[in-house]
Amino acid sequence: MREYFVKKENGYTSSIQKGLSAVRSFRSGLSYGTGTREENIERLKRELASSDAVVIGAGAGLSTAAGLTYSGERFERYFFDFVERFHIPDMYSGGFWPFPDEETRWAWWARHIYFNRYIDPPKPVYKDLLALVKDKNYFVITTNVDHQFQRAGFDKKRLFYTQGDYGLFQSASGRIKKTWDNEAWVMLAMEAQGFVRDDSGVFQVPQDRKISMRIPHDLLPEIPEGGKAAMNLRSDDTFVEDAGWQEASANYAAFLREAADKRVLFLEIGAGANTPVIIKYPFWAMTAENPNATYACLNFNAAVCPKQIEDRSICIDGDSAEVLRELNMD
Repeated sequence: MREYFVKKENGYTSSIQKGLSAVRSFRSGLSYGTGTREENIERLKRELASSDAVVIGAGAGLSTAAGLTYSGERFERYFFDFVERFHIPDMYSGGFWPFPDEETRWAWWARHIYFNRYIDPPKPVYKDLLALVKDKNYFVITTNVDHQFQRAGFDKKRLFYTQGDYGLFQSASGRIKKTWDNEAWVMLAMEAQGFVRDDSGVFQVPQDRKISMRIPHDLLPEIPEGGKAAMNLRSDDTFVEDAGWQEASANYAAFLREAADKRVLFLEIGAGANTPVIIKYPFWAMTAENPNATYACLNFNAAVCPKQIEDRSICIDGDSAEVLRELNMD
């Protein structure tokens, strides 16, 4: 079985290589695009309607626009005890925090997973995006690990989560090339900390705010084969690219190959500067080499394009939630 997947094309690696090769040629600098915001929204509507294929590249900014924020009120509501004891500034930092024991570390991760993976976001941003492409030939590549595309109804076969999934465990060593669903464990770990379900079935902090920052030792997660579990998140070379990941990577490569000469819209939303080699640079490169392609960038204070493809780019600065809402308006 492993040999079968090895023979499939790796869209992740090939697209990164394409982006890195091309980015050196964008020597004329960057542009904020042309036209007014209103003109660009109307232009993007036309491109969405007329494109043969739409490739969506989504970064953390999309989930932030949906209300899945990692700091501020939402963070302080669910992690107030961790903030008080450890002075953790935000959810992202907590994922790397040197907790005193495994029981505390996995209590943190149970909350982190649950409130970002197993509940719907406060705003319908993902559903608004789906409404724009549901009848189109689309594919999604994302660095997000919160599973919100599938929760919104996107076709699983048209999704590629490059950096992992909050809903999956793997072996801590990474030697076993499998992953396991963690939903049942997360629910047990939330109950063990004292969270209670509201009328809609969502875990909340109890009114007396008496919750634990530790889970019982016998609830520490292990993989079925025995041994410590770890999150299936790309942070070092132990990250497991399992059979599902390999298949999604191959599907992405096949989609790009089929759409190579067609009228393609590369729609980048909320992709920042942390990992530009995964989405941004490859999108620039593929737009540059296909004269029928258009590149669109929705981002807050970071909507830019290379000057070489400025005439085929749509840059819209602002809240992606508002932009997607406007795109759905008649």
